[in-house]
Amino acid sequence: MDRMKELVELLNKAAESYYQKDSSIMSDFEYDKLYDELVALEKETGIVLGDSPTKKVGYTVLSSLKKVRHESRMLSLDKTKDVERLKSFLEDKEGILSYKMDGLTVVLTYNNGALVSAVTRGNGEIGEDITHNALCFKNIPFRIPFKGEMVVRGEAVISFKEFERINSLLEGEEQYKNPRNLCSGTVRQLDSSIAAKRNVCFIAFSLVSAEGNSLGDLKTDWLDYLDSMGFQTVIRRVVTGNTVEDAVKWFEDNIPQNEFATDGLVLTYNSISYSQLLGSTAKFPRDSIAFKWADEVAETVLRDVEWNTSRTGLINPIAIFDSVELEGTTVSRASLHNVSIVEQLKLGIGDRITVYKANMIIPQVAENLTESNTLVIPDKCPVCGEETEIVGSADGKVLKCTNPNCKAQRLRALVHFVSRDAMNIEGLSEATIEKFISRGYLDNYTDIFSLEKYRDDITQMDGFGKKSADNLLGSIEKAKKVALPNFIYALGINHVGLSNAKLLCKKCDYDIDRIISAKQEELEEIDGFGEIIASAVTRYFSYKDNVDLVKKAMEYLSIVEPEEGINKGSLDGISFVITGDVHIYKNRRELKEEIERLGGKVTGSVSSKTNYLINNDVNSASSKNKKAKELNIPIISEEAFVEMIK
Repeated sequence: MDRMKELVELLNKAAESYYQKDSSIMSDFEYDKLYDELVALEKETGIVLGDSPTKKVGYTVLSSLKKVRHESRMLSLDKTKDVERLKSFLEDKEGILSYKMDGLTVVLTYNNGALVSAVTRGNGEIGEDITHNALCFKNIPFRIPFKGEMVVRGEAVISFKEFERINSLLEGEEQYKNPRNLCSGTVRQLDSSIAAKRNVCFIAFSLVSAEGNSLGDLKTDWLDYLDSMGFQTVIRRVVTGNTVEDAVKWFEDNIPQNEFATDGLVLTYNSISYSQLLGSTAKFPRDSIAFKWADEVAETVLRDVEWNTSRTGLINPIAIFDSVELEGTTVSRASLHNVSIVEQLKLGIGDRITVYKANMIIPQVAENLTESNTLVIPDKCPVCGEETEIVGSADGKVLKCTNPNCKAQRLRALVHFVSRDAMNIEGLSEATIEKFISRGYLDNYTDIFSLEKYRDDITQMDGFGKKSADNLLGSIEKAKKVALPNFIYALGINHVGLSNAKLLCKKCDYDIDRIISAKQEELEEIDGFGEIIASAVTRYFSYKDNVDLVKKAMEYLSIVEPEEGINKGSLDGISFVITGDVHIYKNRRELKEEIERLGGKVTGSVSSKTNYLINNDVNSASSKNKKAKELNIPIISEEAFVEMIK
């Protein structure tokens, strides 16, 4: 099994290097040799691991997740923060102590060795069928050598490293708060290719049943059996009343090394027959109990709040305080996440605050004992000095830099500039743009049009060659002929999507000079613009640097005359609001772009001018749903939207 896992990792790294990075870490001969060895081992053991390169999976897109009733109710665990309670719980019995994984509980069912279903815990009685996604999890065995039915319970999780990678690719308001939220949203997607890209893992913590098994009465033996089948099982230790306290300390000491988030420990009796004999209460099973570490809280003084502009334009607040010792480390900084948290804590410099470590890892401000509420939210970006604005997001109010040419946002702005509905320059991926920035080829978007002078250097770069360089520069040359709305959209002006860019161009007769000099009152006359969008446009062109860049770009570009009916689309004049999780589209931004591409508008709040609210949970009690119902505005799902635009 160890050799199989080693081969899977080696072969996947080789494939990634060859297909995605245009480089080879091993010869074709060596790859084929290792691949054949893996095939032979899979044939010998009857086990095929979830991320094996021998496994071919076609991605599936569903219209909805099927609801499934569990054969037996899945209960929550009783909880304690007292180690003495764990000792008294065990008495003279032997137990298993393990990490309590902070993810989404999933039940897997195998039939004659094949994975046939994966169902979430749901409310404990009814879960959701996510089999199409489980088949794409990174480490679930796709096939095992077991005859009959076998049921395995575990936790779907996403690693801290993967969480950070995925969040770095998302816009600020789309970013996930923690790995658990990301995992929950991922495994419930209708498109299985999304789960495949996010490296979801499955950590087994219980073998529920194995038809006709002769594994004995100990849960440890059952877990060892799962190990032998290729499952990744939960980290555990066998304990008694005399050793459980030391074991708790051992788990605590090893938290910093954990790849996945945990939110405590689980103690269960090792004997299966004894566990079954105990039964359960109305709320909890009697054979298990959860242990939560009591948060170590320290009091300190807030000395400053740093505001850091990210590459998405979000300006994130960081609390700086007098150093304190927490969970064995010295801490002097903690993220405050957003403006809403700052306001809730009523912060002011010099306030006495308490801090702790969430999940014993991430420093957080727990409470403000002073509540002076004197902290000033900056009205200027700390990087470029331009104006900031407070906008709404899924997790509350956030502070944003309004300048898309801010140096901190340079990478994100350039990625947007070359995107499909903007300048549509193929070959300029985010990774390539990042390389060009680091080499000094790109400082702002106009530099893209003079990359020809670096042709020889680009040809010699890793991942490039003469053909790749020719294709990229040819794509740039092609992009110099562009419709004005696409160029305006490419600038990344706040609140100006492609549909609004078309409305703006039409209002100004497709004259860039008129757009630059337009007055706010004039733009407010555009149907659907209003004060916010009009102000964003005039503010953007009020900065000399922005105007200079636009005029420089015009020296390279040839503006294509608008086609007749350029402002017409299947959604022309229709206004939408999007809320909640999406399943068909990658994220809400992609759905928004689709609406705007078809001539529709997307706003952030429900009003009398809204035509449709898109929410997959049409019966949600959210404020937007309530507002839509009050105004008799239809609430539709993604599926209904897709049908609408057919």
